[in-house]
Amino acid sequence: MLTIRRHNERGQAFHGWLNSYHTFSFADYYNPKFNGFSALRVINDDRVAPGAGFANHDHEDMEILSYVLGGSLEHKDSMGHDTVIKPGEVQVMSAGRGITHSEYNHSDTDGLRFLQIWIKPNKRGLAPDYKKYAIPEAGRRGCWCLIADQFGLNGVAKIHQDARVYATQLHAGDSVEYKLAADRRAWLHLARGEASLNGHMLYEGDGVAIHTESKIKLDSSTGAEALLFDLP
Repeated sequence: MLTIRRHNERGQAFHGWLNSYHTFSFADYYNPKFNGFSALRVINDDRVAPGAGFANHDHEDMEILSYVLGGSLEHKDSMGHDTVIKPGEVQVMSAGRGITHSEYNHSDTDGLRFLQIWIKPNKRGLAPDYKKYAIPEAGRRGCWCLIADQFGLNGVAKIHQDARVYATQLHAGDSVEYKLAADRRAWLHLARGEASLNGHMLYEGDGVAIHTESKIKLDSSTGAEALLFDLP
């Protein structure tokens, strides 16, 4: 069963310097039907003006992934990290028992667009951690590239949850399939472009809750970029 969450049904927050679309309940936006999905708690599609960003703030007991779609994201945190994340890279922060960080558009002239993703950890009070990972375009072209899981082996980001996060980039005419175990569910987020999922047309920003489907097929006639969350 596929339940489609259309892009124009999402919550939106506009603060001048920030235009953010919320797939799930977040901050002042609340939707009891979309208050997270399994361990997936937040997918925010954030567009940040040049030179602007999120000032220093706290997080705890959350696995936070930032996936850059355009521009460059500057991250600083209380553990001493000072990095810049660009398209083809993802940063993963385990907030654990507490961490403070800021996120800014690194450019004074160009816009920034990134996905802010929160996943609930399977344990509370863990030691905070932070890492940045590269996701080569060749590794996600026409296939599901694993970017995060609970093991964190072979260049894959480690998260403290029995979840697997994949990314794919489809050129026109590409397709990709995924087999889902009977005891699992999944969420697909179409980050860019247009694509068809098991015959259902999707557009940029659409999300899909996936239940009791043994196999899904995503294909695009124009090109697309998507994330897939395999969840308990």
